[in-house]
Amino acid sequence: MTTAIRPARPDEIDDLGRLIAVSFDHLDANAYLVPAPADRIPVMADFFALLTGHAAGYGRVDVLDGPRGPVATAVWFDLTRDVPDPPDYDRRMTALSGVYRGHFDALDDLFGKHHPHDPHWHLAFLAVHPDHQGAGLGSALMSRTHEELDAAGTPAYLEATNADNVRLYRRHGYADMDPFDISLPDGTPFYRMWRPAA
Repeated sequence: MTTAIRPARPDEIDDLGRLIAVSFDHLDANAYLVPAPADRIPVMADFFALLTGHAAGYGRVDVLDGPRGPVATAVWFDLTRDVPDPPDYDRRMTALSGVYRGHFDALDDLFGKHHPHDPHWHLAFLAVHPDHQGAGLGSALMSRTHEELDAAGTPAYLEATNADNVRLYRRHGYADMDPFDISLPDGTPFYRMWRPAA
């Protein structure tokens, strides 16, 4: 295991999409987005790769490697500036999501309605492969960017997915927002959190 954080390479965006999909496969939100277990990881991998590739141009994608390649990644968007939708977003979303497109539209609507307007960086995904969780890799990835955001006086925002993640993010300076919990149509919650610059 290396502790050196590096930027993602363009040729590994698809692999990072799958890493995020595997790392998030236990989440209720993923089960809502793609109810069929056989479809879930392939569809979610394409979805995460689409957004991760876009973040590489409008923020930052950091990686930690294991013996066979990336085992953890942090995907950030720099929303201190305008960030357009990914190119050809509607067509690409329809192609990757298929019969589940309505579920992804519901996610977009929920996040769009509740996203803060103040300039900030958005931690879209923090993913650690299940075989490497509990070793502090997510904390290391966050701390690297938090140091730079603090130096620049820039806050950060995220949507946590469960109580364990909320506790982790609170330890890194994130506080509950109002409203705190927002829900998908089936009741699956996300938790809005804001980190002022230290």
